[in-house]
Amino acid sequence: MPSILFEVRDTIAHITFNRPEKYNAFNREMALLMQEHLDACQDPAVRCVLITGAGKAFSAGQDLEEVVDPNGPKITAILAEHYNPIVRRIRKLQKPVVAAVNGVAAGAGANIALCCDVVVAARSASFIQAFSKIGLIPDSGGTFFLPRLIGWQKASALCMLGDKVGAEEAERMGMIYKVLDDATFSDDAQQMAVTLAHMPTRGLALTKLALNNSTVNGYEDQLHDEELLQEKAGASHDYQEGVQAFLEKRKPVFRGE
Repeated sequence: MPSILFEVRDTIAHITFNRPEKYNAFNREMALLMQEHLDACQDPAVRCVLITGAGKAFSAGQDLEEVVDPNGPKITAILAEHYNPIVRRIRKLQKPVVAAVNGVAAGAGANIALCCDVVVAARSASFIQAFSKIGLIPDSGGTFFLPRLIGWQKASALCMLGDKVGAEEAERMGMIYKVLDDATFSDDAQQMAVTLAHMPTRGLALTKLALNNSTVNGYEDQLHDEELLQEKAGASHDYQEGVQAFLEKRKPVFRGE
């Protein structure tokens, strides 16, 4: 079986980490395959991406057996060639990416989830910045996204102490969007992806770009970007459809254009 399962159904790209016997820990093959699948999600037929894990874990992060292998990739290559390209692809993808965290998300696995646009987690799931346990720093965007999600002090403590954070606590501190019940987790996460896939994809892509820009822009620059991006959104088919549907008191039918 491939280390990642990929399927497009009803405009939703399903990406499933598939090394359950290794708690979906990443090796080089899996990381490169993930990049290929994210590239495939640029297809206009895809309007939402749903990422989850097979088995008990979302992802335990890096497969340490690969790290200690004398013939395996070095740490610098793992970041430059594996994880950083994945994070960049997720943030640049012009459609919503949902992380459905079904179990433990540790190390790079946690930070790949946290860089997604919407993060939901099963009630039994947990998040761990496990890097300090082996003398490393958080990577895969962890030092960028985590302080912006939960604040400097919380992020600093979690990065240094490596505490396990349960899904309900993660929701309370703003690390994730929502906790879903274990019994209905897959169906509920799928329904969220369906909802996003039927929304105005172009507008969502421009929203994502505006949020990306806000991490580097000042106040005035961000206002200017909003003007430019709103002009593009206003020129879309889906804006016209949304307004017309509102005036006609009917449900809009968005095409993602």
